[in-house]
Amino acid sequence: MGIMAVLMLPLLLLAISGILFIYQEVSRLWSKSAVQNKVVVITDAISGLGKECSRLFHTGGARLVLCGKNWEKLEVLYDALLSVADPSKTFTPKLVLLDLSDISCVQDVAKEILDCYGCVDILINNASMKVKGPAQNISLELDKKIMDVNYFGPITLTKALLPNMISRRTGQIVLVNNIQGKFGIPLRTAYAASKHAAQGFFDCLRAEVEEFEVIVSTVSPTFIRSYHMYTETGNWEASIWKFFFRKFAYGVHPVEVAEEVMKTIRRKKQEVFIANPIPKAAIYIRTFFPEFFFAVVACGVKEKLSVPEDR
Repeated sequence: MGIMAVLMLPLLLLAISGILFIYQEVSRLWSKSAVQNKVVVITDAISGLGKECSRLFHTGGARLVLCGKNWEKLEVLYDALLSVADPSKTFTPKLVLLDLSDISCVQDVAKEILDCYGCVDILINNASMKVKGPAQNISLELDKKIMDVNYFGPITLTKALLPNMISRRTGQIVLVNNIQGKFGIPLRTAYAASKHAAQGFFDCLRAEVEEFEVIVSTVSPTFIRSYHMYTETGNWEASIWKFFFRKFAYGVHPVEVAEEVMKTIRRKKQEVFIANPIPKAAIYIRTFFPEFFFAVVACGVKEKLSVPEDR
């Protein structure tokens, strides 16, 4: 009996692995089918996450409208997408120049987006800008620019495209936000404020458009790191703050976030957090033990910790 159990264990593990593999492949194909023939608008498509979303949705058969503020980079992305996908199974992406820091042009760009296919099925608000530094050192002009890119830009574009979704009684709006839309950490006052504002707007919008069968989703990772994120060298003492901040700030890879955005659309999820247990726990600590949370983040200011990040 003991020998049989030993022999059965590898077979059982192999069977479980096979089932998990099949499930993942079916889930991946199912996710792609959810965007097939759909008109998908992606803002800041030339960012790390924007590129991964573009690749994933393009191979899934979506009719892409790619927005970005640099035409040359949009063309490079366009060429890259055409080179990796079967043209008989995909649609040629449309390119639209869009700088969300220039709010005055967003309405006209929205009309250009609608002219591409006559409608929008999925809007992915991906554009984001951040700055790091003490509040007193950040100019009011820079505060306003961050609010334009992270808040006023996305809501202006959303408002311009929303009537099309409401009239058709279908559509999905995805906000790629940040976990700092739930709580702030030191040296990111303007960034956290803009993310809180966006979170509040889209939470309210979700309830308003539910009757029109328009879905509003928020996907909130920690930081979206670069493709070559490295661990900072130095003397990491065993402090609560450094442990928390190191776990919080290193973030997730753009590929992971793009896949989660695809799953969110397929499953019609309303809110998703992409983070390890430390920042997720911080949301609840901030709610139920605010004094402890404030003490921990205050330690970060005193230690003047600096961690490289990219988004």
